[in-house]
Amino acid sequence: MARNTTVKADQNAPAISALLADFIVNHPSKGWSDAVDREAHRTFANWVGCAIGPSTHETMQAALAAVMELAPSGQASILGRKEKVDIANAALLNGISSHTFDFDDTHLKTIIHPAGPVASALLALGQHIGASGRDIIDALVIGVEVSCRVGNAIYPDHYDRGWHITGSTGMLGSAAACSRLLKLDAARTQMALGIAASQPTGLREQFGTMTKPFHPGAAAKAGLMSALMAKHGFTSSKRALEAPRGLMQVFSDKTDWSEITERLGESWEIALNTYKPFACGIVIHPSIDGCVQLRNKYNLKAADIQKITIRVHSLVLELTGKKTPATGLESKFSVYHSCAAGLLYGQAGEHEYTDEVVNRPEVLALRAKVDAIVDDGIDEASSDIHIHTTDGRDLHIFIEHAIGSVENPMSDEQLKAKFIDQSEPILGKEKAAAAWDVSMRISACKDLGELIAAAT
Repeated sequence: MARNTTVKADQNAPAISALLADFIVNHPSKGWSDAVDREAHRTFANWVGCAIGPSTHETMQAALAAVMELAPSGQASILGRKEKVDIANAALLNGISSHTFDFDDTHLKTIIHPAGPVASALLALGQHIGASGRDIIDALVIGVEVSCRVGNAIYPDHYDRGWHITGSTGMLGSAAACSRLLKLDAARTQMALGIAASQPTGLREQFGTMTKPFHPGAAAKAGLMSALMAKHGFTSSKRALEAPRGLMQVFSDKTDWSEITERLGESWEIALNTYKPFACGIVIHPSIDGCVQLRNKYNLKAADIQKITIRVHSLVLELTGKKTPATGLESKFSVYHSCAAGLLYGQAGEHEYTDEVVNRPEVLALRAKVDAIVDDGIDEASSDIHIHTTDGRDLHIFIEHAIGSVENPMSDEQLKAKFIDQSEPILGKEKAAAAWDVSMRISACKDLGELIAAAT
């Protein structure tokens, strides 16, 4: 049978790879506002806490056991643990840990979790080469910008195909950040981006399993290795991102080049970063927020509730429509479990997503009362909630923007409380407080030593 080799592609795409390489290399240190720099520190601190919290989870135990079979040299640290491994596997493991609780940051425009691939690579490489905290923050901002701008250009088509966009753009952010930290020139940085472009990771089919947090870890490792290979002269296509058979046009029928080119170096995607108050898929957050608010306002008990009806965008059920999750990881993608947890416990942190909680009789009973209805007239970021009580009341709330969104952000105090809640069981009270403190002032540190001492 004859093959149709015609490619519907933009043959005249702008030189995206070269443009990004020049930006990565030449944009000045702290070449952005104080507000953007503050958000970069909040992003870094949130990531540190999210990596420490799951450091003893079975996901990490299994991943670390596999890495140890390779007999790695002790170049870099794993947050929350005493073991050291080589820098590539430190990037992998910290990336896995930071996404295991599904509690990490979210760029809502693309649903990318940007810090995991970028910060995990930077911590490993920065520890190895003695980078300053200022260099780490600079590279973090640059790396997040690259992954999120590429994401902007191909979302939602790329995501709708089934790619987990955090992993499938994160290797570019990691490569960009590591190239910046290594002070590669533009030509070698362009090669690093090209090498990374051949290493996309992540399928949405894996949501609710240990492999979902593998995606940002694998992206971190891929980007780090790409930068190191480019440093030593390894080559790639100069048009690996934009060419008709390059990453972006293969990934997506939508390739909005202007999302990359317009105001590059002037507007910053990290300024739009958000942080999760709930340890689950981001699209569930408006429903949890509403359930918690109704619970607290009316002092609701499980016995008071006859039925919960939520109207949500179709994406919510596509991503989180698991009606009968059996494990903690599965329950993070169940709007039914999450609403029940919010109503029963008034929160939905990691403690509400354990295997034990998922199978509690009271959780199962309330979960069965949740009815989720698709209404594409409602935005992905919103939820319309009715709770029908046993005494005949119809309690209603509409959440336009949940807590933790750009419009309703978490405060520093709330971020700190989240950080301590995750870190204190691993590090102890004193070290957890020190780890938060140094994370929030990391750019003033001459190297990563103080952070590593507090966070391991």
